Amino acid sequence: MGKGSCKLSGGKASSTKGVVTKSAEGIEKEREAKINAKPKFYWANDEEPHRRRKQVILADHPEIKKIMGIDPSTKYKVAFWVSLQLLSLHLLQGAPWYTWLFCCYTLSGSINHMMTLAMHELSHNLGAKGVISNRFLAILANLPMGVPAAASFKRYHMEHHKFQGEDIVDVDIPTDFEGWFFHSTARKLLWCLLQPLFYSLRPLAVNPKDPTKWEFVNIACIIIFDATVVYVWGFRELLYLVVGTLFGMGLHPVAGHFIAEHYVMNEGQETYSYYGPLNWLTFNVGYHNEHHDFANISAKHLPDVRRIAPEYYDDIPHYHSWVKVIWDYIMDENISPYSRVKRVTLENREIEDLKARGGLVK
Repeated sequence: MGKGSCKLSGGKASSTKGVVTKSAEGIEKEREAKINAKPKFYWANDEEPHRRRKQVILADHPEIKKIMGIDPSTKYKVAFWVSLQLLSLHLLQGAPWYTWLFCCYTLSGSINHMMTLAMHELSHNLGAKGVISNRFLAILANLPMGVPAAASFKRYHMEHHKFQGEDIVDVDIPTDFEGWFFHSTARKLLWCLLQPLFYSLRPLAVNPKDPTKWEFVNIACIIIFDATVVYVWGFRELLYLVVGTLFGMGLHPVAGHFIAEHYVMNEGQETYSYYGPLNWLTFNVGYHNEHHDFANISAKHLPDVRRIAPEYYDDIPHYHSWVKVIWDYIMDENISPYSRVKRVTLENREIEDLKARGGLVK
């Protein structure tokens, strides 16, 4: 793997449902064209690595199967933090602007970022039995953020897992414009501040999807919730929630996981785990290699994956500070939005077919 690598992989790749096997020649030509168009990314020659890792780890540690499944306590955690956020609206009424701003960054930002990670957990249906229950729990977690996100996040996130790094499909990867423009220290700092904007709008530019009924349900719930907040507490309190979301997903300690998870800090590795105390506030999202290896294991048990199979996690590069990850990203001239792994395992016609079906999840 390397930046601008043109070594071809023989044409084998993941296939989508209902699509005939692709030709080696066709995918090689398309892959070469995509590399030539965006040469500054890291380009891998094979499929995403976690499916193979999962098979190998399970062969050595079949007991991991015992911890697969949901965590019923997730719904109580979500209810608690949403309630605390509402309580903060009441307690901060009439507070001076500096107290409001401090709490908006520290409390509202942290809670709302935590709720984005509750949405992440629930997108994998790991909070309750049944898909519908998880969808409504995700919308509940989404409410204090002030803007609708849960339904669309699930659709894009499932593709991030199945097609990690796939050009066009995996919208977690920055655009070529982001890599070109945000390359200096000052501009990377700005990129971190604007990360909520890129995270929400990039999918609409790179891989737009027609809204489904769940997006409309999500939007309706958010509108009703926001209107209730304004009616009961006032517009400033709604602003507290929305700005808290922007703060929490921007230049904020817990937002370090956005960079830590897949930005190439050590060439040859594309997913990284974080083993620090902020996992307590983020549904263990720092255990990211563990999560991608076993996406059907709840956040509660991701540390158990590392405990059971330490030889697969302890000796590969990982982090202990998200703040340092942010610092390194901004200050290191060798790291930029281009520091992501891309791959081509789908032909263009397969991508178009995936789009025509509304993606993996509707």
